[in-house]
Amino acid sequence: MAALVKTITDIKSGWMALIAILSSATVLAVALAFQYIGGLYPCVLCVYQRWAYVVATGFAFLAWMLRKNLTLTKITLGASSLSFFAGATIAGFHVGVEKRWWEGTSECQGGALDLSASVADLTSQLMNQPIVRCDVVPWDLFGISMAGYNIIISLALASTCLWVIKVSRQA
Repeated sequence: MAALVKTITDIKSGWMALIAILSSATVLAVALAFQYIGGLYPCVLCVYQRWAYVVATGFAFLAWMLRKNLTLTKITLGASSLSFFAGATIAGFHVGVEKRWWEGTSECQGGALDLSASVADLTSQLMNQPIVRCDVVPWDLFGISMAGYNIIISLALASTCLWVIKVSRQA
C-alpha cells in the first residue's frame, strides 16, 4: 500500500493526473449513459457540472503532459482541483434547488425559445425539446440525487489533487 501511495504522490510520475482524467471520463460517461440509455435528460445545472469535469480534465491532461516540470505540473493540477471545487459548488447549488432551499437560475425552467420565429417554428421548438426542471430529482439512490453524488465525487477528486500537490512539496 505504501508503494502505491508513493507512486501516486510522485507528481512527476503523472499518476495523479491520469487518475483525474480517468475519473472525470468515468463520471462523464455515466452521466451520458443516464442521458442516452436511461432517458434522463440533464437540466442546465447538470450541464454546467459536466463542463466543470471537462475543464478539470483539460487541466489534468496538461499536468500529465508537463509532468517533468514540477512547478507547471503543480499549477495545472491545482487548476484541475479548482475546477473540481467549482463543479462541487455548482452541484451544491443544484442540491439546494432540488431541496427547494432557494430558487434556481432563470434557465432552470426549461430551454429558451427563439421568440422571433414563426408560430410553426415555435411549436416545433417546443415539441422537439425535453423540458427538464432543475428542482425535480429524476433519480436518487439512498435519498441522494445525482447532484449530491457529484458533490462527493468532486470534493474527493479536488482534495486528492491538493493532497498530492502538498505531499509532493515535501518530497
